[in-house]
Amino acid sequence: MRIANPAKQAGMKLNQVTVGVTDYAAAVAFYRALGLTQIVDAPPRYARFETPTGETLSIHAEAAVGTTTIVYFEVDDVDAAVAAMAARGITAVSPPADQPWLWREARLADPDGNAICLYHAGDNRRFPPWRIPAGEGTA
Repeated sequence: MRIANPAKQAGMKLNQVTVGVTDYAAAVAFYRALGLTQIVDAPPRYARFETPTGETLSIHAEAAVGTTTIVYFEVDDVDAAVAAMAARGITAVSPPADQPWLWREARLADPDGNAICLYHAGDNRRFPPWRIPAGEGTA
């Protein structure tokens, strides 16, 4: 399923996240098992994946990786998503838990230690009770 061109939508949109990896094959296998569709394959250096709604994530192989990157994937049911990952051999670093910022989250890690957060926030992602009122958060 192809979605409308996000460039035609108002405001900033998450388009691309790139994470460094040291083992191209292991990273490709991990992100495929996570459920992403691989759309670019340029071994041993680069691959790009797509979510069902069109956001993309890339891996770039480097000899040494040091990162604080966290990639967030929203899912409808965090517990079911973690169970599906476990069935594919991916173990959660931290199990599903409700957070004080009103999200339910679980954490995973790819083969190079890049943090992956599976979460469900619903309207609380964009419209938390503490959201800045319209007009006050603009420069």
